[in-house]
Amino acid sequence: MLLPTTLVGSYPQPDWLIDRAKLSKQVPRVRAHDLWLVDPQRLDGAQDDATLLAIRDQERAGLDIITDGEQRRESYSNRFATALAGIDLDNPGKTPNRTGGFSTVPRVVGPIRRKHPVEVRDVEFLRANTERMIKMTVPGPFTMSAQCQDDFYGDEERLALDYAAAVNAEINDLFAAGADIVQIDEPWMQSRPEKARKYGVKALDRALAGVGGTTAVHICFGYAAVVKDKPSGYSFLAEFERSAVDQVSIEAAQPKLDLSVLQQLPSKTIILGVIDLSDLTVEAPETVAERIRKALPFALPERIVVAPDCGLKYLPREVAFGKMRAMVEGAEIVRREIAG
Repeated sequence: MLLPTTLVGSYPQPDWLIDRAKLSKQVPRVRAHDLWLVDPQRLDGAQDDATLLAIRDQERAGLDIITDGEQRRESYSNRFATALAGIDLDNPGKTPNRTGGFSTVPRVVGPIRRKHPVEVRDVEFLRANTERMIKMTVPGPFTMSAQCQDDFYGDEERLALDYAAAVNAEINDLFAAGADIVQIDEPWMQSRPEKARKYGVKALDRALAGVGGTTAVHICFGYAAVVKDKPSGYSFLAEFERSAVDQVSIEAAQPKLDLSVLQQLPSKTIILGVIDLSDLTVEAPETVAERIRKALPFALPERIVVAPDCGLKYLPREVAFGKMRAMVEGAEIVRREIAG
């Protein structure tokens, strides 16, 4: 299929599952159990129910590649990052964040190692509940190494490479459990481009070493609900052309990205962000179609996957569903044009 549609990962969690008002003020780096509104003994079942709702919403909207909506996560990164050996969960650290303040983060006190699979049950549940292609997301090693306080390594590259080894083990298990695509979320490569140029691609390739499936990397400017003023261009993008990843997911709608930058990624499939998450107005399908058309001079349609700019997590659910539907209809307009 030309121009398949998918989410970047997350979908809004139901109001009965999580305290969305409290969630709206944070992107947790450590565990935030107080966000959940369901008794801990019933939480797994409630998260399963929410995941089913997210799957069905994606199917009803017509998406071609389905995610679990990250319904079991407080944030895109903290569930995996806090499940690793080498972290002192009882005594977290602090680091500067992307908005000029400080975040409470995992504190590294020993070698980073994966103790056990973290998302395998998630992908098995997703695979059992849809016939469509499925994608699972994991936080990237560079980003996790930037979202922690290192009291052990004293060497940022070594720290990132050990995170990468943990991600690599997880990705292999996710493919074995039925994932068609695994996406690595690496937003901090954009916000820390100097360090990313030193060892970001090396860490990404370590995370992808020997994996047996289609892989993607998502690089964004941050959630629209958190990062209000976004740059109009990427400070780290062309570097992915020399990486082992198959697909590169970018924001293009909200920042009005000059899509000539796609020429810097001639061998990669582009997951093209065409939904502006800073605006609660649902786009018209023709608006989405025009955003897709702007990419076609720089990338063949066979190399484009259609998606939102970033995760839908912080949107009202009815807005998120409407934007998904508009995205599907906009992609169909362009498909018909290409077919003649």
